[in-house]
Amino acid sequence: MDFDFTDDQEQLRDAVRKWVDKGYDFERRRSIEKAGGFSREAYGQLAELGLTGLYIPEDDGGMGMGPVEGMVVMEELGRGMVLEPLAQTLLTSAVLSGYAPDAVKAAWLPNIASGESLVVLAYQERAARYRLEQCEATAVASGDAWSLTAVKSIVPAGDQADAFLVPAMASGKLALFLVERTATGVATRGYSTQDGARAAEVTLANAPASLVTLDGLTALSHAVDIGIAAICAEAVGVMDKTLAVTVEYMNTRKQFGVAISSFQALRHRVADMKMQLELARSMSYYASLKLNAPTDERRRALARAKYQLGVSMRFVGQQAVQLHGGIGVTDEYIVSHYFKKLTQLEMTFGDTLHHLGEVSSRMQETAGVFA
Repeated sequence: MDFDFTDDQEQLRDAVRKWVDKGYDFERRRSIEKAGGFSREAYGQLAELGLTGLYIPEDDGGMGMGPVEGMVVMEELGRGMVLEPLAQTLLTSAVLSGYAPDAVKAAWLPNIASGESLVVLAYQERAARYRLEQCEATAVASGDAWSLTAVKSIVPAGDQADAFLVPAMASGKLALFLVERTATGVATRGYSTQDGARAAEVTLANAPASLVTLDGLTALSHAVDIGIAAICAEAVGVMDKTLAVTVEYMNTRKQFGVAISSFQALRHRVADMKMQLELARSMSYYASLKLNAPTDERRRALARAKYQLGVSMRFVGQQAVQLHGGIGVTDEYIVSHYFKKLTQLEMTFGDTLHHLGEVSSRMQETAGVFA
């Protein structure tokens, strides 16, 4: 199997990396975080690079690219801990492209591709605990129109988004709907998240909605898997930069008159961090390459990837803080922000223990050494 990137993919990586290095440095990120955790200006710059239309067909104004290009982009954005939720744009645009009726596609996909509209997934509920089939939201049909009643939690940039993809129960079956934030009956309460980004509680009270698909569980599981692959790639970028910053610190920090990078015990810990990073990178590749696989195979693969990324994120983040000492947890120093970002990513789309359970439940009868 060829794991080399094409010239176009390398050019895409280079363009995003240059923007992160020059246009989204730590100082700008800090200013966006202090202003609330989301910047329309920064999101517009992602759109100017074409990233908001990455998964949207060219006929709808997008770039028509695939999972590998998405992985490349998210890895570079992870290096800069970019707060704007591009992963949400990737998953919502992919779901709308693949499941929505033509009228909904025509109304939303060109605006998403241009960056004019931000659509995010609002699926988490307090009692669900990452279970996609657990849904208390309800949808009622009146002719061709639908109205939704729901309370959704931790919706990325929920008070800044233009619309939400919302799963709700319709006649006893999970369906997926699109709800505009400015629609009647929609209320949002925004707040900052641990990593400095923005989220919101979204309440719908008989809010008008457009039907995306009545096969909501299929579409929702696909959306979550796209999101998992995206944050796996993002986490690789975060860990890559975390390791680089840690090595740089160890080469300059001195004890007993020598750089602490000369201490064998600490060098072994850095080697372990590197091993976890590369293991995570290989599983990120695996996740992206499995996005177009049949549903059962895809779900197994993404659960495996998210479990391993969770283990790697926790190890790399904790070791980075330990190797820095007290400065590693100060708000002024960048490593503490990498650590918080990794902690947040581990919890997104299911934490490590959840996905360990998913891996276990999806094991086939032939699994095992003696099968």
